[in-house]
Amino acid sequence: MKIESVAIKNYRLFRQAELRDLPQMTVLVGANGSGKSTLFDIFSFLKDALAQNVVTAVARRGGYRELVSRGEKGPIGIMIKFRESGGRLATYELRVGLDGNRPVVEREILKFRRGQRGQPWHFVDFSRGSGTAITNESVYGKKGVQAEREEYTLDDPSVLAIKGLGQFKGFRVVSEFRNLIENWHISDFHIAEARPSSEAGYAEHLSTRGDNIAQVAQYLFENHDDQFKRILQAMKERVPGINHVEARPTEDGRLVLRFQDGSFRDPFIARYVSDGTIKMFAYLVLLYDPQPHPLLAVEEPENQLYPELLRELIEEFRSYARRGGQVFVSTHSPDFLNGARLEEIYWLEKQEGFTRIRRASDVELLRNLVAEGDLPGALWRQGLFEGAGPR
Repeated sequence: MKIESVAIKNYRLFRQAELRDLPQMTVLVGANGSGKSTLFDIFSFLKDALAQNVVTAVARRGGYRELVSRGEKGPIGIMIKFRESGGRLATYELRVGLDGNRPVVEREILKFRRGQRGQPWHFVDFSRGSGTAITNESVYGKKGVQAEREEYTLDDPSVLAIKGLGQFKGFRVVSEFRNLIENWHISDFHIAEARPSSEAGYAEHLSTRGDNIAQVAQYLFENHDDQFKRILQAMKERVPGINHVEARPTEDGRLVLRFQDGSFRDPFIARYVSDGTIKMFAYLVLLYDPQPHPLLAVEEPENQLYPELLRELIEEFRSYARRGGQVFVSTHSPDFLNGARLEEIYWLEKQEGFTRIRRASDVELLRNLVAEGDLPGALWRQGLFEGAGPR
């Protein structure tokens, strides 16, 4: 499943904004305070709302009045268009409003068309805790078939309908979309949490904060030897001196990462190696995951890394995207941006207190300059991405 567009309304800086015609990898640039983190937070908001409810998701962001765009009363709106597994373009729309002072799902719709013409089927259509869902999805699109709907009532009007209906196989597209959101990875990596030893245990995927990196390294070593060897090879090529990495158990039953430098007899444990070494290893563990996340969002991966490594890192992100994980990356680095293709770059421009989103390949001047051999990062540094910094 691939996200084609994201439209946002009344969500902090995004009073009315849209990311459209999304490629498999999207690179976001913009001045400080332009909304890059807020854009990623929209993905986190949906994931939190699905895991808990919109009350919890809103509360984690300071409450409804803090979340809704300044000067607006709402509702907060998020609309995602995506390709479901059958190849059809589906639309999920969520509007969050208030019932008194309590956030509720004002409207939730999942729909897509039966063909090129005609009205789309609303497979899910709920408002404030009650609504309908189509129950004969298995014969969707067959000639002469009419939609069969049933009414449902949720226990709580702040719960997403896709949370409950998505547990049933009969609602295939609903289930697919729920699974898509549940498996999004919005990175909040903290080097300090990746350094300490951690409890021995089992972990297949790197956590959003990176605190289980030792367990994931051990899992890859034991179960996906080829992938682990590729990680080690990449480390050898990009971090001078590193020729081996291992996750070793300690006497008290914990795991600690040890990095072997060929210049020294004894390996260094994680807390003694550089921030850049830890971060590069974490990114490689994430990007060489045997089962890519359907969506991966990473903010400013260039921090603590040598500039000459960034062109190679963006290729790792692109390789991840080719394997099926849609990638969103924000950056302040011209070196990282130089490795991006123009059609992958979107920039955020703040005007009169709110942010609009522009696609670099829509600008004729940028297209012409890149065609003549200029690099996107150099053009951004020169200020040709109007309103996006870096100055």
